[in-house]
Amino acid sequence: MSNVTHTTTAQTASGFDQRAIGAISDALNPLLADVFALYLKTKNFHWHMLGAHFRDYHLMLDEQGAQIFAIADDIAERVRKIGGTTLRSIGDVARHQRIADNDASGLRAEAMLDELHRDNLQLAAFMLDAHEVCESHRDVATASLLENWIDEAQRRAWFLAEACR
Repeated sequence: MSNVTHTTTAQTASGFDQRAIGAISDALNPLLADVFALYLKTKNFHWHMLGAHFRDYHLMLDEQGAQIFAIADDIAERVRKIGGTTLRSIGDVARHQRIADNDASGLRAEAMLDELHRDNLQLAAFMLDAHEVCESHRDVATASLLENWIDEAQRRAWFLAEACR
């Protein structure tokens, strides 16, 4: 007779109970929506940049957009690895995002950079909140990823703030 216990309703195959799965998923899904929203806004401003520093800003925003987009899959896969479900559509993104869209035309470069600076700081704050949730449920893998992403968001914010000087 084996001493191995099988998955029950109290614990899933991932080792997290349903309460932890729900809490972590509820922290990560809005974060994923925010990543998509910030990615699209960064690309929007990249595409519509004008002015004397066009080339520098255009390249910086392209680099930042790629960095932001790169974490989207990792966030969604963490939700799935722990046993949760994640976003399924653009509509899902819109329902969960907390970072505001910007459809304005004719924005000055400084306004674009300033808005992205604030958005990256906001994203870092949302990541810190998600980190607390992960720590409270002993999800060290997700917490570790979040630590790196927080640093990246703060670095992007720093670059954007310096570019506005």
